[in-house]
Amino acid sequence: MADPYKVLGVSKTASEAEIKKAFRTLAKKYHPDTAKGDDAKKKFQEISNAYDVVGDKDKRVKFDRGEIDENGNPRGFDPNMGGGGFRGGPWGGAGAQGGDREFHFGFGGNDPRQQGGFSAEDIFSDLLGGMRGRGGRKQPRKGENFEFALTVSFEDAARGSTRRIVLPDNRDLDVKIPVGLKDGQQIRLRGQGGAGVNGGPNGDLLLTVTVTPHSYLTRDGDNLRMELPVTLQEAVLGGKVPVPTLTGTVEMNVPPNSNSGTTLRLKGKGIPGRGTSAGGEPAGDLYVKLVVALPDKPDDALKDFVTKWGRKYDPRAKLK
Repeated sequence: MADPYKVLGVSKTASEAEIKKAFRTLAKKYHPDTAKGDDAKKKFQEISNAYDVVGDKDKRVKFDRGEIDENGNPRGFDPNMGGGGFRGGPWGGAGAQGGDREFHFGFGGNDPRQQGGFSAEDIFSDLLGGMRGRGGRKQPRKGENFEFALTVSFEDAARGSTRRIVLPDNRDLDVKIPVGLKDGQQIRLRGQGGAGVNGGPNGDLLLTVTVTPHSYLTRDGDNLRMELPVTLQEAVLGGKVPVPTLTGTVEMNVPPNSNSGTTLRLKGKGIPGRGTSAGGEPAGDLYVKLVVALPDKPDDALKDFVTKWGRKYDPRAKLK
């Protein structure tokens, strides 16, 4: 057999995790349950043998020292010889006929892939959830879970919507975005992942949703908050002003003499309610903070009015 490191496609300095990952990837590709043909079977046996050697900590050390060969056998061992199979060396030229002692060199039964008391098939089964049970019987196995990242607008997350996505297996799926979805929330759609194996259930689809920020609305639980610019005249005299909400523009009454920072509430104009039963969640509210805004460009008439107004007052009296 070729150098086990080369068979697995890793370097001699690879970590245990890197070796296991390489074996897992190749085993998935060439396992007889997923790949057909003699070439695949031969390749799977080759990578299994390689993992038996360098996937075992003690064997790897011995291989690197040159104490065992690429098949996991002690140097000098000849499988074609009878008895112990040694040509000479410390075990004696006669091999297995050395008195009453009997030497075992790690073969488990008649399976050449089983060495050192464990087999690569067993390791592969543990890694992948068990493709086969004892006696070679195929066992049902749940399909692969699909993970998917989805970005939705602030409005779609608040009001709910439907988005069509393409899954890794090229299926189109219409995903329902529930009302009030939060940024970073994960949605699990059972049975929408990969197909089950040997009659096992399908995997799940795990959607992680990112919500894009809104240009003027921010979320506070099920309530929404915003700053609303108002003119000096609206702040002093009061009156109805238009306010954009998730469900359209509404008229809000601004009381006379409203300062910047005055916060007014629009009931039920936050995140829509979910459910109509007694256990349902009611709609949130929209909190509107007034911000007095002067004209973008200098206004001579306004400047002249303020100059002539002449009343003195201390707007910072509460800070003293």
